[in-house]
Amino acid sequence: MQPVLARTKEDVQTAVREWRAAGASIGFVPTMGALHEGHVALVRAARAGNDRVVVSIFVNPTQFNSASDLAAYPRSEAGDVDLLVAAGVDLVYLPAADEMYPTGFATAVEVAGISDGLCGAFRPGHFRGVATVVTKLLLQVAPDRAYFGEKDFQQLRVIQTLVQDLDIPVEVKGVATVRESDGLALSSRNLRLSPEERQVAAGLPRALFHAADRIGAGAAVPEALEEARHAILDAGFREVEYLELRSARTLAPLAGLTEPARLLAAAWVGEVRLIDNVPLAPQER
Repeated sequence: MQPVLARTKEDVQTAVREWRAAGASIGFVPTMGALHEGHVALVRAARAGNDRVVVSIFVNPTQFNSASDLAAYPRSEAGDVDLLVAAGVDLVYLPAADEMYPTGFATAVEVAGISDGLCGAFRPGHFRGVATVVTKLLLQVAPDRAYFGEKDFQQLRVIQTLVQDLDIPVEVKGVATVRESDGLALSSRNLRLSPEERQVAAGLPRALFHAADRIGAGAAVPEALEEARHAILDAGFREVEYLELRSARTLAPLAGLTEPARLLAAAWVGEVRLIDNVPLAPQER
């Protein structure tokens, strides 16, 4: 069955009202397009947990730090819709920029604390843009559950925090990172990698998993992180923006593995910025 293609929030809300009247639950997957198997995993999770599934495709200009990065972001609407048809999505929401940000739009959503540091330190205003557009999308679609990938772990925690703080009646579900056979996390930005850069990129997850194993086995965190930083650069990355062990709950820095944690990194291959993270859990004693 072909999904409904909606361009306006009114069209989305009309469809959702009809489904609700029939007693259906709604799952929602917000995306910026250039879809891949990681997005399909989100759709599968939404399909498994709900009667109807809505996917949005909107390249949100307010979360980019430069016009060139926004312009370079891959777009493939027709291919994305074909993929969503195959995945069994019920509605695809394709708003234009002026639908999301009409003339006179003057409001922003800021999530303090958990958006500081990590990507927040290197991409000023990024999480303000993310939080604002996700808040709008959640209010427009009004789903029971919304699904986000754990690859963007800081983003996931920002969204979980804003939903809690603003009393938005939706359950935010994290879905595990989907990886290529060599460990590289699936990302729309991978499309911008040259063949040579794609080979280099596998060095990021390799270093992270090795460091996670070392920390889990009791190695000192600073030594394991420094070793991983060198491994990433030796693999051919030109810069490591950050590489840190953080609390999985609060994203506060950790000096040791005293609670469930995430090892998070951002690094540059040529002109492409990649992020990744791996979970760690304290050893039971």
